[in-house]
Amino acid sequence: MTRAEKILYHQIHPAKLAADIGAEIVSLWLLWNGWLVWGLISHIAPAVIASAVLIRYGDFEAIKNSPRGRYLERYMTPPVQGIRLAADLAMVAAAWFHRPEIIAIGLAVVGAAWSYGLISPRTA
Repeated sequence: MTRAEKILYHQIHPAKLAADIGAEIVSLWLLWNGWLVWGLISHIAPAVIASAVLIRYGDFEAIKNSPRGRYLERYMTPPVQGIRLAADLAMVAAAWFHRPEIIAIGLAVVGAAWSYGLISPRTA
């Protein structure tokens, strides 16, 4: 498996999803409460560590050959990943500036990006 494939498929590994979701919750709370440095560290570090470990040591053949893997390969394009990142950054800023409506919009955008193939399926 190529490094690019590992980078793609690690996104849906349960450990990576747990690290990202957990970090999001903790970091947004810290940012909301005025802890900028700890909020940013807790937002970035778990995701980077989980990605590095999984990309280095993970075996993604089962994920690649699963329906989830095929969905990811087809619909999680670089522009969609960019949309997810932009929404995540907006949520970070929204937590710092106490804008819950922007956090909610960011969550909706992230959900829509993950669901892109269900919303707008490509024809074969």
